[in-house]
Amino acid sequence: MRRKQLFAVLMAGSMAASLAACGKTDTKKTTAATEKKTEAATEKKTEVATTEAKTEKATEKETEAATEKETEAATEAKTEEASSEEATEAKTEEASSEEASSEEASSEDVSAQAETEEESSEVATEAKTEEASSEEATEAETEEASSEEVSSEEASSEEASSEKVSSEEASSEEASSEEATEADTEEASSEEASSEEVSEAESEEASSEEDTEAETEEDIDGTGFKIGMVTDVGGVNDGSFNQSAWEGLQRAAENFGCEVKYIESKGDADFVPNIESFLDEDYDLIICTGYVMADAVRDAAELNPDQKFAIVDDASNADLDNVTCMMFEQEQASYLVGLAAGYTTESNVVGFVVGQANETMNSFGYGYCAGVLDANPDATILQYNANSFGDASAGKTAVNTMVTKGADVVFHAAGGTGLGVIDGCKENGIWAIGVDSDQSPLAPETILTSALKRVDNACYDATKKAILGTLEGGVATYDLAAGGVDIAPTTDNLSKDVLEKIEDAKKDIIAGDLVVPKNQEEFEEKYGDVYELD
Repeated sequence: MRRKQLFAVLMAGSMAASLAACGKTDTKKTTAATEKKTEAATEKKTEVATTEAKTEKATEKETEAATEKETEAATEAKTEEASSEEATEAKTEEASSEEASSEEASSEDVSAQAETEEESSEVATEAKTEEASSEEATEAETEEASSEEVSSEEASSEEASSEKVSSEEASSEEASSEEATEADTEEASSEEASSEEVSEAESEEASSEEDTEAETEEDIDGTGFKIGMVTDVGGVNDGSFNQSAWEGLQRAAENFGCEVKYIESKGDADFVPNIESFLDEDYDLIICTGYVMADAVRDAAELNPDQKFAIVDDASNADLDNVTCMMFEQEQASYLVGLAAGYTTESNVVGFVVGQANETMNSFGYGYCAGVLDANPDATILQYNANSFGDASAGKTAVNTMVTKGADVVFHAAGGTGLGVIDGCKENGIWAIGVDSDQSPLAPETILTSALKRVDNACYDATKKAILGTLEGGVATYDLAAGGVDIAPTTDNLSKDVLEKIEDAKKDIIAGDLVVPKNQEEFEEKYGDVYELD
């Protein structure tokens, strides 16, 4: 019995020992498996973290590169936009395009990061699945896995936050670039608007000045103001500069309400007493039409320093403070009619009649001969000095003589004597060229054209300034550019081709590309000793 009991005890102990040994073996196996699985999960998570770190670093580099590119583009846009409005618009579009590209790049980066995160999540999920599938995993392993998952989530959260911050910074820089571009555009537009406002202001100011001048002239009150005109021997109806001067004074009287009067001189002896008549009647301004009265004007001006005088075609009195010398570049107008004669003549013979040969009158001859020779180098120019401005018969005789020598165009600068020139040309059926005013009404079928000398404008201007108290002594010059001389507006007898050539010459004279000779030296330097009356 005891032996059986002892055997049972021994067997029980042996079994207990066996069970204990088996237990230890199972525990070791379980622990080893657990450690192996833990190491595998850790390695996988480490790989995930490494991948995420690389992805984050690559993303940061791409973000920095995109930011630098946007900053450079914005800087270039600002520089180009400041240079011009059109460049600004073009660069604004370019900047917008670059920003759009940058946004696409940022979107791609985000997508790539999202894919990386998704892959990382899948890896983590697999690891978790393996860990969860292991029925023998201990609570320690579960806790460790949970801890690692939390760390992974925190890392992902930090990465997402970093990406969000980078994205926000990039967006902020893009917005700043856009705002800077818009600011530059607005600044350029503002500057352009300011420039336009300045231009408009200048234009308005110029218009205001013109309006003021117009209003001033309209408001000029010449009531009680008296202007007297002394003619030379040609008379007020000479159809030339005496008549033109009187027409200018009549216009002044109509516009300003001043009193105007003329006294005709029958001869040189009438100059002094005619001037004295206006002095005795207390005329405010005395105008003498013609250089032949230069001596009479000087004597009167020196004796009456408070009296205002004006004289046509004389500069010898320019040293007197109370004498205004109205001079004209008549050689320019004479050149234009010389072109007309040279292009129109069929016989290649033209003529010139002057009222008196002197420095002033010879300038008509120099201009006329230069125009004829420039238009027709083969032309012959017949010349005659009538030595009078009031002898119509002498003018007519001169034309008859020239016709016998083949002349078919004759230009006169002879005042009243020129009326005989026009009559002679009409009788002989040849062309006549008038002077000082448009003389075509005297013989519409005979007057080819006329060399205008706007004495009317000069006398009107002197009257206005005298009323305003701004008339000064010295020389006042009237040329082609100022409208003081020109060719007559009546051009019915000139061909279209000739008119075009005359207009081209006018442009060249005004521009300074063509200088018309006005004295003997200038003329002979180019044309030689062709002019015979000097």
